[in-house]
Amino acid sequence: MPAWAEYKQASVQRGSLALELYVVISTPEKSPDDLKKNLPDHLAYQSEQEQRSRLVMAGPMSDISGEVMEGVGMIVYRADSLEAATALAEADPMHKTGTRSYTIRRWLVNEGSFQLDIKLSAQSIRL
Repeated sequence: MPAWAEYKQASVQRGSLALELYVVISTPEKSPDDLKKNLPDHLAYQSEQEQRSRLVMAGPMSDISGEVMEGVGMIVYRADSLEAATALAEADPMHKTGTRSYTIRRWLVNEGSFQLDIKLSAQSIRL
């Protein structure tokens, strides 16, 4: 398997976008009551990251059947490095309090398209 940097460089050479983002999978560790208690601080933190253009997208995921809400969430950050993205994940009140644990991975975005700047929690769209 190639090193990450080698693979990213090969993507650039192929003419791909090679935009490096960071995906956090956040998993509940405490009770639903603890999750609810920390939710306002978590959402405020996410809104702050969104306003600073660090948060690309975030939200809950279903189980594999697509029918059950397990409480697992996905957060996509824009950062200068894996270390910077990890610091963002660590500072999230859900992770900071141990209410949720997380894993983080680099994500190399090569294909796709966007035409709008949409800030979800602020309900704003910029052309």
